[in-house]
This record gives sequence, structure tokens and C-alpha cells, in this order.
Amino acid sequence: MKEKQLVRIHITGVVQGVGFRPFVYGVAKRLALTGWVRNTSAGVDIEAEGPENALASFLEAFKDEAPPLALIDSLEVERDHPRGYRTFEIADSQALLDAFQPISPDVGVCTDCLRELFDPNDRRFRYPFINCTNCGPRFTIIKDIPYDRPNITMDEFEMCPACATEYHDPLDRRFHAQPVACGDCGPQIWFEAEGRRIGEREEALQPARALLVDGGILAVKGLGGFHLACDATNPEAVAELRRRKLRVEKPFGLMMPDLKAVEAYCLLDAAERKLIESAERPIVILNERPNSGIAAGVAPGQKTLGVMLPYTPLHYLLIERGGGFPDALVMTSGNLGEEPIITQNDDARQQLARLADAFLLHDREIHVRCDDSVMRIFGDGSCPVRRSRGYAPNPVRLQWKMQPLLAAGAELKNVFCLVNGRYAFLSHHIGDLENYETLLAFENGVSHFERLFRVHPEALAYDLHPDYMATRYVFERAERDNLPKVGVQHHHAHIAACMAENNLPQQKVVIGVAFDGTGYGEDGAIWGGEFLTADYASYQRFFHLTYVPLAGGDVAVRQPWRLALAWLAQAGLEWSQDLTPVQHASIQERQVLKQQLSLGLNAPPTSSMGRLFDAVSALTGVRQEINYEAQAAIELEALVDSREDKAYPFAISDCLIDPIPMFQSLVADIREGVSVNRIAARFHNGIAQMVLQVCRRIRSVTGLKEVVLSGGVWQNMTLLSMVVPLLKSDGFRIYFHRQVPANDGGIALGQAVVATARLAGLSGDK
Repeated sequence: MKEKQLVRIHITGVVQGVGFRPFVYGVAKRLALTGWVRNTSAGVDIEAEGPENALASFLEAFKDEAPPLALIDSLEVERDHPRGYRTFEIADSQALLDAFQPISPDVGVCTDCLRELFDPNDRRFRYPFINCTNCGPRFTIIKDIPYDRPNITMDEFEMCPACATEYHDPLDRRFHAQPVACGDCGPQIWFEAEGRRIGEREEALQPARALLVDGGILAVKGLGGFHLACDATNPEAVAELRRRKLRVEKPFGLMMPDLKAVEAYCLLDAAERKLIESAERPIVILNERPNSGIAAGVAPGQKTLGVMLPYTPLHYLLIERGGGFPDALVMTSGNLGEEPIITQNDDARQQLARLADAFLLHDREIHVRCDDSVMRIFGDGSCPVRRSRGYAPNPVRLQWKMQPLLAAGAELKNVFCLVNGRYAFLSHHIGDLENYETLLAFENGVSHFERLFRVHPEALAYDLHPDYMATRYVFERAERDNLPKVGVQHHHAHIAACMAENNLPQQKVVIGVAFDGTGYGEDGAIWGGEFLTADYASYQRFFHLTYVPLAGGDVAVRQPWRLALAWLAQAGLEWSQDLTPVQHASIQERQVLKQQLSLGLNAPPTSSMGRLFDAVSALTGVRQEINYEAQAAIELEALVDSREDKAYPFAISDCLIDPIPMFQSLVADIREGVSVNRIAARFHNGIAQMVLQVCRRIRSVTGLKEVVLSGGVWQNMTLLSMVVPLLKSDGFRIYFHRQVPANDGGIALGQAVVATARLAGLSGDK
């Protein structure tokens, strides 16, 4: 008999709630090893005894056979003398003081559970909460670590004997699947209308489906909050939902039953097909087929649809084909205005009663609200637009170990970031911090993350804008907890976030192209069309768009005609009646605007690229007023004629990029009757050529050849697809976002790494 050896293994990463212990158990049994495996607050610990060749195979299995949802960050192995274990066991979990580990996001229902869901011979036939270790809720139901039944919102449901048998069988697919349940012991659904509970279980599903077929609006309690649903092919139902929700034109998300339905309405390539079917189940932005049959009111002024497949058993049951049921539902967040998505039944009854005709409810508590993620494909990979369900709270792995720190993020699309060691934990999507309810969601989220990941921040990072709620939170907390705080310039944070997710080293210096709508500049102006040279700790502003007065302040953001007239005035072009924004504004409005421009009253200077898009959109007659962020730019992009190769010129001198030549050419084209599609293309082409020229100039001075693209404007896939090949063909190496959004949803990561770098004194003094 070969001499036994012992290995002691410590594994970190996403290794709990993903079937890792039964995987270890099964491999150990197969190799006739003895010992134990257990969860701890710090990861997974294993002791295994057996012959050397069996132990080698055991270690190799972690690389080749780990569960599909597992993500191993580190695997440490020590050797020791054998202890004489006789069996291999799964030991009880162990809580360790201040230890932490990543938590698995919520995962779409797996094929095995889906097969059981629709199998009449299975005991979970049509049970809306079917799950196993390979799928189901995690992040939205966890209250603390380790990830065990007492620490999730399923703790109030006592398992029946059949579920308990599966739960305790190491070779069963549901071994320690913490939310495991069935129709005899788990959560249930019911249907409510006019304040009455009308049906439960299957008798709840059928009236809910009938309501949708009849053109009604249904509030559905899902995984991370409520959705409002209606028939996406019914123009009247979509219009009524918009009227009730006061959502004038912002696109709705859609849910379709299967890939066949998606392909009937949308054009999609292999990468998009893979993404929409992934376990994360995000909303994917897809090109809509001409005359698709989706109501025009779903996404006004756009050629794309945001589509997701069902990701919970309840969704599959609700949207299953048959009975004249529509194969496309609007599934938009259940909330009022810009408030957080609703998660509690009583809150839904109170706040959604005037929006929904009826409710499909259940009694599994949601501990963490989590909106749907939104993604789109660029090249052969995905780019996040909103990173939330399915992705949060997966951490971004950092290049160097950092001190515990909280970065509060931005005002819009807020996401905060907690750093602990080499992990940057970005939160789920919080939303726009423009009301008390969202601020409360932010504060509760911070508290939950700090407890969950055992982070005791030693410093705080914030945006320089003094009026941001997140910034005020940092100032108040810094004083209360006696913590140092580090202010980080908005666009430097954008560039640093992209550097961090691309694992650029500490001392790396790059050309940063930060294009967005609004960011507080160190000179008090509103920046947004910036070319920087930057490392993690410092930056230099090399070039930027010339300033133009933002006449009316925030009002100008909602009324792009103001920006168009401001640029016309700056270019010395007359406000003549043949130009659409001039026609749109009343005589009185134009007189007030002229006074604001001449006196500088409520007209802060801005270099924003986002506002430049707004001005061009208004001049071309696309959009004079907006109803949601970036609407003017999004609708302008949708009109681009890809066959057009001409480009509008920009004047580049010293540190300034002047769009006046572009406006002169654009206005001339308008007066010559050039189509809006060609004008939109020439504008996009001009920006792409300008980016190349400016990067060349910076390279000639600095020698830098690596370019980082960040900021919300880079979610414009048309512009990105022009700029990336241009820069690459000229010898530049390009970095853009794949893990966190290019918009303000990713900025907290940049704040965190910049603040940490400055506190560590890596370089720079800002």
C-alpha cells in the first residue's frame, strides 16, 4: 500500500453557494481520499489524505472540474503529516471574526431545474421557486456570511422531509442549496386584484396571464424587486403604462420566452446570442428587425430593443407560450419616478396601486434590491451599461493590495465601491441620488456591504462636486467616524476605473479620453470633453473642448435647444428662423437666453462632449427637449448613415479643441438640404478623426501609446466602433470597459484606486 500524505488547502473566491463542497466531496470519494471540507467566512478549507498520485489528481480537479459558477481566486496548499482520517466528510461551516469572501450573484434557473419545472412526474412540477446549487437566488436573499440557511431570507421556511433529504445528501444536486424548497414547504405565489387575494399557486398564474392578454398592467414580484409588465405588442397597453408611470419616452425593457422569440423581433449575432442566454441573464441591447411588431412606444426614436430571457421559474411560468399569450412582455422596474425599485409587498400595494391593475405576489423576502443588468456587445465581448443583477457583487480583482476604503460614487447611476485587500466590491445599481428614498437605499446598501464583506473603512473617497448627496455623505461620515477623506476629480476617476479593470500596473501612465455629460472640474467649470495623461494618483489635463456657456444651468441639460443657440452665438452664426432650435424657442426665451449669454447669468462654462452631442441633435432637428438622460445623443446616433465617409472639422491648437468649424460646416449642410442621417454620420466621423489627431499630438510630446476610453459618451457604439480601429491602426493600444460601465456606474472603482494610490504616496500630490 502506498504511503499516505496530507494536504491542507485554503481556497478563496466565489466558492460558496455554487456547489463547491459537494464537488470536493465527490472528487475525494472517487479518489478514495479521506478528510473533510468546510465553508468558513474566509472561503473553503480542506484537509485531504491519500496517496501522492491521488492527491495530485485531487488538486488537478480544481482546475479542470470545478462547478461552472465557481470562481477560484487563490488556492493555497500546505503539506503535513497524515492524521488518520477514516472517511471524507463535509464539516459544519465556521464563522471567523472579520474574515470575508466574495458572494455569488443571483443566477438564472439552470436547465436541470427547468426540465423538472415542466415535468408532470416531478414533485416540483410548476413550482415557481425551484432551484439547486447551480442556480437561483443568492445575493438578494443573503443577510450575512457564511452562506448558510440561517443567514438568508429562507430561514423562516422549514424544509419538508423530502427537501431535507436532498439538502443533506452530498451527492445530490441540491446538497446545501440554501434556498431549496418545494410546494409543500417553501414560498408560494398568489394573485391580488382590488385588494383581494383571488387565487394561489396555479390559480394565481392563470388570472395573471389573462390580465396581460387582455391588455392590463401587472405588478410582478421577482428576484430583486418588482416589475411592471404588459403586452409589448399592444400599443394601447404600452401607452397606458407610460401614462401611469409618467415615463414619457425612456425605453422599456422586454422579456421574451425563448431565443426563437428574440430572433423573431431582433437581429443578433453569435456573441449576443451567447450573452442573452448566459446564466447572468442581463437585458441585452439588440438591433430591432424592421416592422418587428413590437409597439413603437416601447423604444421611441431608437432602432434597438433591450431584451432579456426569463431568469426565474416564476418568469418561465408567467411567460410560457400558449393560450394566445404574447411572446414579448414589457418588464420595467416597479417604482415611482426615479425612486428605488420596490421590494416589499406592502410597499407595492401602496405605491404601485395606481400603476398596476393587479399584483402577482410571493412570500420570499428580498433582502437586497437588485435591478436588471443591461449589457451590449462590442466586438467579441460585452460592455456593461448597468451592472447589477447577475454581476453584483462579484468583485473586480485589483493589481495590488489596498487598505479598506469606501468610495461613494457619483450622483447619477450611483454605485458605491468597498475595497478590501485585492478585492473591489462594487454595489448593485443604486440609481440617481436625487431623493431621500434613493439616499436611504444607498446608506442601507453601504451598511450591508460593510457587514457582509467585513470591511471597516480606514478612508473615504468622493467626487469633487460639493452638492452631490454621496459627497455630503462622505463629509458627514468622515467627521463622525474621524476618517480621512480624499476628493477625486470626476474624469480622473473615469480613467482610473478603466485602468483598474484592465489590470494596468501601479506606475502606468496613459492617455485618457474622458467624454461624458457632466463632471465637476478643478477650475469650477463643468468638464466632459477631456484628454488627460494620467496614472492612478495624478493626472494632467492636456486638451479639452472649448468652454461654452450652459445657459440656464441644469435646465439646459433638459433643453438642448439652449446649447445649440449658445454654440451658434459662440461661432458667430445668426439665430435665423431656418434653424430648428430657433424656431422652437419663443421670442421671449431667446431674449432671456441672449441676456444670460452676454452677462454670464446662471450660465456656467462647460467643456462637455455630451452637451456637444445635445447641441448637434437640436440643430439637426432631432431633439429640442429631452425626457431622460442622453436621449438627444442616443436618438442622433440612431440616425447615422454608416455609408457616409465625410467628417466635420475641429480646430486643434494649444490645449483647446474648438468645434466652431464643425458647426459652420454643419449649418451649411442643413441649409443645403443634406439629410439628417448624413449630417449625424459626418459629426460622428469628425469626432473620431479629432480623437485620433489629439492622441497623436499627446504622443508626440509624451511618447505615450496607450489610450484609455471612459465616460458615458463611450457607450455610443457607433463612435466606439469608429475610434478603436482608427487608433489601433495608428499604433495605439486601446483600453475600454468590459467589467464596469463606462458611465458613472463605474466611477466608484476609479475613486477607490485613485484615493488608495494617493494615500500610499505612489506618485503625484493631488
